[in-house]
Amino acid sequence: MPSSQFGQVSPITWLIHEIDPQSVLDIGPGFGKYGFISREYLELWFRTTDYAKRTRRIDAIEVFEPYVTPLLRSIYDEVHVGDAIDILPELPVYDLVLLIDVLEHMDKANGTRLITSALEKGTLVIVSTPKNPAPQGVHFGNVHERHTSAWTKRELNAFTPALFLHEPQSLIALLSSSKDRIIEMQPTILFMNVYHNMPVPVRRLLSLRLASHPH
Repeated sequence: MPSSQFGQVSPITWLIHEIDPQSVLDIGPGFGKYGFISREYLELWFRTTDYAKRTRRIDAIEVFEPYVTPLLRSIYDEVHVGDAIDILPELPVYDLVLLIDVLEHMDKANGTRLITSALEKGTLVIVSTPKNPAPQGVHFGNVHERHTSAWTKRELNAFTPALFLHEPQSLIALLSSSKDRIIEMQPTILFMNVYHNMPVPVRRLLSLRLASHPH
């Protein structure tokens, strides 16, 4: 489906905010959730003026043209329609590439090609895929909705040393071809994982400080 399980939304949103990219490429945007979230938490979170001003480049690649609705085009600066493996070589480098709930829809050979290309075009790459994908066939006439593979930490680590976020249902990884960027992000990922394992009352108290903003 052009959606994803909601348990991963919070950690992925937090990670996008911490990375603070100036440019984002969302591969397989579906309903546009992470493009919308990126707009809000990268552009509006600390802003008090120029409400409608866009300050970040946020693009998408969508393989299934019927998903490219007016809503999707309003969220992204540009939506490229087609196979990401074919389109990526023609695009510039982005600060962040999102591969959220995409890999499980591809066989391992094409998934490997996609991750390799994403690492060439993204300074950082966030990958999220179900730990145990449920059987899924064609939805909305889209054959690309089929679940055809499951991925492991070992397989993602084979591309480049990866950092992983704790999430019960999803395998969430941060990858980069730059060892320095991964080292730079290690404290953030460590803190996020420690926070995830804190008792709920402690997390609520800490969230009051983490979420402070001008409003």
